[in-house]
Amino acid sequence: MRHGFIRTAAVTPKIQVADTKGNGAETIRLAREAAEHGAKIIVFPELGITGYTCSDLFLQELLLKSAREELFHIARETADLDALIFVGLPWEKDGKLYNVAAALCGGHLLGLVPKLHLPNYGEFYELRHFTPGNQEVEDVWVPEEGEDGDYINFGTKLLFTCEELPGLSVAAEICEDVWVPNPPSIGHALAGATVIVNCSASDETTGKNLYRESLIGGQSARLVCGYIYANAGEGESSQDLVFGGHNIIAENGRILKKAKRFANETVYSEIDVLRLNAERRRMTTFETRMDGYTEIPFALKIEETELTRYIDPMPFVPGSKTDRERRCDEILSIQAMGLKKRLEHTHCKSAVIGISGGLDSTLALLVTVRAFDLLGMDHKNIKAVTMPGFGTTDRTYDNAVSLIKCLNADFMEVSIKDAVNIHFRDIGQDPKVHDVTYENGQARERTQILMDIANKTGGMVIGTGDLAELALGWATYNGDHMSMYAVNASVPKTLVRHLVRYYADTCGDEALEAVLLDVLDTPVSPELLPPEDGKISQKTEDLVGPYELHDFYLYHMLRLGYAPAKIYRLAKVAFAGTYDDETILKWLKTFYRRFFAQQFKRSCLPDGPKVGSVAVSPRGDLRMPSDASARIWMEELEALNTERR
Repeated sequence: MRHGFIRTAAVTPKIQVADTKGNGAETIRLAREAAEHGAKIIVFPELGITGYTCSDLFLQELLLKSAREELFHIARETADLDALIFVGLPWEKDGKLYNVAAALCGGHLLGLVPKLHLPNYGEFYELRHFTPGNQEVEDVWVPEEGEDGDYINFGTKLLFTCEELPGLSVAAEICEDVWVPNPPSIGHALAGATVIVNCSASDETTGKNLYRESLIGGQSARLVCGYIYANAGEGESSQDLVFGGHNIIAENGRILKKAKRFANETVYSEIDVLRLNAERRRMTTFETRMDGYTEIPFALKIEETELTRYIDPMPFVPGSKTDRERRCDEILSIQAMGLKKRLEHTHCKSAVIGISGGLDSTLALLVTVRAFDLLGMDHKNIKAVTMPGFGTTDRTYDNAVSLIKCLNADFMEVSIKDAVNIHFRDIGQDPKVHDVTYENGQARERTQILMDIANKTGGMVIGTGDLAELALGWATYNGDHMSMYAVNASVPKTLVRHLVRYYADTCGDEALEAVLLDVLDTPVSPELLPPEDGKISQKTEDLVGPYELHDFYLYHMLRLGYAPAKIYRLAKVAFAGTYDDETILKWLKTFYRRFFAQQFKRSCLPDGPKVGSVAVSPRGDLRMPSDASARIWMEELEALNTERR
């Protein structure tokens, strides 16, 4: 449960209809198996002790009595398991029959949650046997064989709260409850439930599985919760229906695990409770209200939860080629539409861009071309300026020139060497000393040139810096840090590569494609230090660390609010076999140190379009004081260093 992760299981036993003892034994066996796999929340299907397809056998007193006895047998036999377990059975109360999910933990029956919505259409005829449950909680006397019995909470408004993991609050609904316009889980989530369990018996028809997955995934997103859906499978009567055991575990819109249908497969995954709580804190529109709910505490041991869920090393980049291409086209459109609006509003006659032959300036030029096409403007009004300096290589220069020509922009070349040397003379800078002044002097000279050309041509300077660079402060203040519209400001470096690659693959121009592919193959560099043997000597990732690591850190820190220790743990899983633990921790320290130290640059960023859920604009996404202390974050990182020793 460390870092808020809790292992969950959705289980489908192979049952025998009406064989309560056999079904109980199978439930116990599989509950033990799930607990051995580390599951702390274990969910079984609807009416699993009897079988969902008992039909009029539900009216038999012996079946009801045996089901109740078996429930307490399951409770006793699983008393030693460190888990909250949900099982389904028919329950008689006040002369009426209810379809309930029973919550068990430590050998005790904690509560009974009745099904609220009973389908009575198509193949379903539940109102023949059952009564809709009540939302309001009441105490019902539950006698247990050989014992005096006890009062147990009965109703839908029950929250099972974990004492050892604050924020873990579990509520239940049953099958049809999630298919209706106003599911009970809405009230559960608003009352504080972070995990919803669903004991279900949903039969299989063609295509129903796809809708079921979208329903469960969508509900987990809408409610910002974890959702554990345990479905009936093989063993239910096939007289008229077939059940596929389609188990699903979801978290905030993401399907973490789903079972292979028709296989009675148990699925496991870890739900990140702290992430869910952080998301809800962030969303001011997620308003909580208890509204008559009863909280029932349960206890779990505090243990390290092994992570089996997939940790994406590239959280900004979709995994599938189709999704990635769709995302790239969408982002390019957002960037271009933002620039189009700004050009229209300012009545600019031109756009001015510094083209280095690197990734960021290439993307900015491609976006500008798309915006000009939307406006019906001539590409010759794009002033693409290459500004060779002390670190410029033939490769990047040639790529810059070729790119500009392929796109039919107006090519301009302004060497900065003479102007920078004069500037160095004026301020007493030794050109042989390759320090920060040597580097930044070049960057600021380039910005001055671009600004003045913009003034001269009635245009605006298009910024090229990306999100990762802004997070690290890897930009020269009042140099490449500044522009009149920053089209790449919310695009992370890992995504910049894919955007350029997508453009190369879809442009239909062999010459342009060749240039773009070579840009992609060129090491990332500001080219502010002299080359060595004609090759780039200053590689950015050697200085600040791999951008794929920094984008990973950035996503989990800003988007999810994770602490350094949790990010470190996730990074070790995500980049296992790529980076060792020492390297991951080294660059994580660099990330936090630079992120806090460089906020002053982000506080005065130029305008630019937001393209994803993570951005650092001071006007909308990151209202952070420039002099905030990084002490507690760095202390946690140093503690990790101590643990490693």
